[in-house]
Amino acid sequence: MYSTNKMAENLKEKQEKKSVFSKIKENLDDKEEQMAFLGTFIRLGVMVWAGFIISLNYITLPGITEDREVKDITFIASVFTGCLASFNITPGGKKKKTDDASGSKSSYPTQILRIEQAPIKIVTDTTSK
Repeated sequence: MYSTNKMAENLKEKQEKKSVFSKIKENLDDKEEQMAFLGTFIRLGVMVWAGFIISLNYITLPGITEDREVKDITFIASVFTGCLASFNITPGGKKKKTDDASGSKSSYPTQILRIEQAPIKIVTDTTSK
């Protein structure tokens, strides 16, 4: 028969052998919380991977890259930006101030009319050219 001391040692060994994932699973009770936690780590992993690939584009390794090739990293950059956006981080420079009241500039020519006297009648031209 096992003594209580021996049983306590076996229980302690089993608790030490638990993996990181099993410890996380015990701490997160709800299945939705577990999936959200896993999703966050997956997004973080993809973001680190994309950042690493982008960084490799600017690093020259002796013996591997002899001449500087121009590489297209548009896809990886969009993946990286998408991951940043999923964490509510927007990369970019300073925001440009616009003169419009709405905050966006239009490429179409516009004209602002201010009418100070009422009533006004607007009539369309019905003659065809």
